[in-house]
Amino acid sequence: MAQVTLPDDWAAATGGTRVLEITADDFRDLRLRLTEQWPDLGVLLDRCAVAIDGQIYQDAFMEALEPDSEVFFMPRIEGG
Repeated sequence: MAQVTLPDDWAAATGGTRVLEITADDFRDLRLRLTEQWPDLGVLLDRCAVAIDGQIYQDAFMEALEPDSEVFFMPRIEGG
């Protein structure tokens, strides 16, 4: 079960929930579970990068999640 931390300003979109525990095999599965519960979250997820166990990904679509993974969403880094 991964621990998922959402940005503070997403609380309204998720009914006030900021930290979640979700069972998912990879980031694609995690994203699917989040958008099943909160369909409007998909737009916000598209604008984010994600850190999985301290490694930041601009696109983590196929990254595996271990049962004790920590997943943090953050604004996507633009430019170079």
